[in-house]
Amino acid sequence: MSDRNYNYHRRAANVRTTTRRRKYSTGSADNPFENYASNRRKDRSSFRKTLTLMTIMFFTALLAILLFANQHTHLDEKLGKDSFASKLLNKISTRNVAKEKPEFTLPFGPRRQNILLLGVDSNGADSDLWVGTRTDTIILLNIDPRTKTVNAISIPRDSKVYLPKGMGVQKINAAHAIGGVEMTIKTIENTLGVHVDKYLMVHDDAVRAIVDAIGGVDIFVEKNMKYHDYTGKLHINFTKGHHKLTGNDVVEYLRFRHDALGDIGRTQRQQWFLRGLLASLQKPETITKIPKIISVTNKYIKTDMSVYEMSQYASLAKGFDMDNIEIAMLPGAPNKQGYTSYWILDPEKTQEVVDRLIYRQKENVQKEHYTASIMSAPENSAEATRLQAALEHAGIEVRCSGTLRSTHSQFIAHSKYVTVDYYAQLKKQVPEVKSRQFVYDPISYMCAATDFTIVLGGENK
Repeated sequence: MSDRNYNYHRRAANVRTTTRRRKYSTGSADNPFENYASNRRKDRSSFRKTLTLMTIMFFTALLAILLFANQHTHLDEKLGKDSFASKLLNKISTRNVAKEKPEFTLPFGPRRQNILLLGVDSNGADSDLWVGTRTDTIILLNIDPRTKTVNAISIPRDSKVYLPKGMGVQKINAAHAIGGVEMTIKTIENTLGVHVDKYLMVHDDAVRAIVDAIGGVDIFVEKNMKYHDYTGKLHINFTKGHHKLTGNDVVEYLRFRHDALGDIGRTQRQQWFLRGLLASLQKPETITKIPKIISVTNKYIKTDMSVYEMSQYASLAKGFDMDNIEIAMLPGAPNKQGYTSYWILDPEKTQEVVDRLIYRQKENVQKEHYTASIMSAPENSAEATRLQAALEHAGIEVRCSGTLRSTHSQFIAHSKYVTVDYYAQLKKQVPEVKSRQFVYDPISYMCAATDFTIVLGGENK
């Protein structure tokens, strides 16, 4: 998105709270949202949509190829030295490593793009997969082609929002069940003051099929998880520790929410799964699974991206640095009204997250003095002691240290001065910091109000 457009939408930003209502004009009596929906769809042809659905996962697999260029021997062994697929993929791989930087030329120019990633559950009926389903996963990706970076905002599905066209107060995941993807997009645009350029929807069954096609995903399960819902046919039974999860295991892992964290813990697990999925896609043997992955796309994935756009995003992904991927969850607090639980967004802090991850606003100066907290699993106490000594030797005040069970390793920034650039500098200055998932959380301090918290998780990474 151009800076002019971003400034326009920035001025329109207005995070809704439970005490402030907005009046909407009404549409038709049958479907008040149909005018907006028809405008979003008017430029799409059924032919283009069909092509997109059938090829989107091809480019997901192609991402793995681009990330693992120079795998010519592996390609020849698995696909045949003189086969068409081997020659084509080798050619793509060679072309991408021949340059110092991956080439990325978007049809709409080198502007930032907001891509909405949605995961929908089953509607429990043998009908259209995309009708009447709620969005269990809502992630807004901001991709910058110029810097080859991506930011991700997780939106809790229980977030309390106002739906467009007078549909009232609802959880945000109800928008899709009521008005489809068009209402979901409009709700997010109105709530956060942003523009959604494209969307990608994935059904639960697609997750199962893709994970099984690549041979499973390695995930550290942060706690014992047990839950049985015989009516909903959901049976979860995981023990804490490292696991290679099958497709069905992953769906159960992502659906688990029966602990103190509820939907927020579920949102965190979505982030950890995406990180594990990317790692699995980087394995050379994924190349041979391309046909099987393609076979699930037509039915279980829906998008408004063209084939060309998907290919360009796949090419860009080659330049992504995992340590430069910044993620955040919309800040807020749980609230229960009767039998209904909501996640009430914090207006000011939510705007901070949007400004930082979507509009890319950041401080151009650093603080003279930084403070830190260290949280570690019990088995990592010795590592925590070494880390504290290293940080203090570098002039960083460690105000608090404590024990935190059943969690993943993270670097959590609380201050606007702690950016990915500062994190990169800190890792060079203090090697004990190591590479960890970078999270921005301006509201949740684990043991003290500090600039950042380093979490040494139980997975010993």
